[in-house]
Amino acid sequence: MTAATETSVVCKFSDEIERTITVSSDQTVLEAALSAELPLLHQCRSGACGSCVATVVTGDVRMRTGTATSLLASEQAEGLRLLCVSNAHTDAIVEFDYPSTLSGPVRVSAFVDAVEWLAADVAHLTLELAEGQWLDFKSGQFVRMRVPDTQDWRSYSMVSTVEALPKMEFLVRCLPDGSMSNYLRDKAAIDQVLELEGPFGSFHLRDDMRAKHIMIAGGTGVAPMVSMLDTIRHKSGRKPDLLLSFGCAQESALFFTEELDLRTFWMRTLELRISLDRAAPESQYAQGNPVTAVHAEDVSDDTVAYLCGPPPMVEAAFAHLTSLGMKAENIHAEQFLSSE
Repeated sequence: MTAATETSVVCKFSDEIERTITVSSDQTVLEAALSAELPLLHQCRSGACGSCVATVVTGDVRMRTGTATSLLASEQAEGLRLLCVSNAHTDAIVEFDYPSTLSGPVRVSAFVDAVEWLAADVAHLTLELAEGQWLDFKSGQFVRMRVPDTQDWRSYSMVSTVEALPKMEFLVRCLPDGSMSNYLRDKAAIDQVLELEGPFGSFHLRDDMRAKHIMIAGGTGVAPMVSMLDTIRHKSGRKPDLLLSFGCAQESALFFTEELDLRTFWMRTLELRISLDRAAPESQYAQGNPVTAVHAEDVSDDTVAYLCGPPPMVEAAFAHLTSLGMKAENIHAEQFLSSE
């Protein structure tokens, strides 16, 4: 049996604080950091949530092979790693885009205000935080939500913005036999209490408001895009040119279209394109998918993009945008991995 070896990893935070931890070869970097009481953001410990992301500056830090993660292959090529599934093979330096004083996620209670069915498999869930409780977040991030009377937690992006607090809204894709899905269909009632934890995720709206924004969303991946659009709408000053390309399988699966149309009325710089995999001949929507609905003329040198949806869509969107000349570092993505 091979004895465990040790490496040193320097953790650099945005407030210029540095901490050095010792990582054994049989530990992940996150496990070693938590053992050293280092306040790293984390949640799932499986590579699905993206909370423990860091950038490798020097050294050999590798993510375990055969693990489904929320990071794109291109992001890994740029040096990003999810530390919960990463081992340090040499001494290394890693950077975090948050300060060492960040308090991390909080747990709060929220009351069910409404459950509205937008499609056969999509519910619009509205919650209100309990009095005296608060949960700050950036548009694009997500929270974990505990299914009442179980120990099952599910992750959902907010469709609302922080300005709407204490109200929080979510678009939930419901499976035929999922834990949260069954609760929403059969048991959810007004004023029931749900436990939330968050925020999580490195997918959020950046501050570059001068560049054109392209948003590509599949299914309930449109939720964080709406939150971002509303955040932009409430910012003072000129709005950037915006393109939201949204797609579903077929017209009966479409949802939230009136709300999206309303935002094009409120935001004159926003263009909306809706695509269906299987569009009827008489449909007002385009046949195809939200990825191919974006064309070369939509992309300029400083364009930024946000992608959210199932992994195949996100991977295809990244490849498509880079083929059109977009800079890889300007593309931000969130892949929806099933918790069921």
